[in-house]
Amino acid sequence: MPQKNNFTYSQNGLALTQKFEGLRLTAYQDQVGVWTIGYGHTGPEVCAELTITQEQANNLLVQDIASAVAAVNRLVTVAFNQNGFDALVDFAFNLGNNALSGSTLLRKLNADDFAGAAAEFPKWCKAGGKVVPGLLRRRQAEQQLFQQGMQQPVAPAASLGLAPQKPAPAAPAKPAATKAAVSKSAAKKTAAKKAAPKKSAAKKSAAKKKASRK
Repeated sequence: MPQKNNFTYSQNGLALTQKFEGLRLTAYQDQVGVWTIGYGHTGPEVCAELTITQEQANNLLVQDIASAVAAVNRLVTVAFNQNGFDALVDFAFNLGNNALSGSTLLRKLNADDFAGAAAEFPKWCKAGGKVVPGLLRRRQAEQQLFQQGMQQPVAPAASLGLAPQKPAPAAPAKPAATKAAVSKSAAKKTAAKKAAPKKSAAKKSAAKKKASRK
């Protein structure tokens, strides 16, 4: 059964939308010539020389976001998180609900291919057939937000056709002489060296006594 989502747009998502839309209280034409006012609001009532107040701009933004919020909750049929929802709401608000509904991004998301869906964001950065830097930055920001919280476990080696790497066998440890053994051996050598001259001196003394008796 498809997942029923019921998210609301967070302050984090709203801040993203406001950042990229900017606030214009006098109507202007966007990159493709559409008359726009407030926080990216468009419609038949928006025309040249139209001006609005800050309060009107806020109200228009709430109205426009509500449409995108409803669309994302309806179109996404898998469970996902608040960050992913916010990213898609900004996407739909900027490009239109129809752009999201017919996108490969949505198809991959609903197939549980979150990584594939995330990779689709930067492709939506053109206006009039040309890459628009501002749109590219916005898609990248949405992509980054979408990816937050996504779990990307590392695939085991076997699934990649690689044999698990075995640890190299440890070299056999050589028996180390204990400090006591070393000290004992050194003591024997020292004692032998000291004893040798004494023994030689004793032999010489005995030889002298024997000669004097003669």
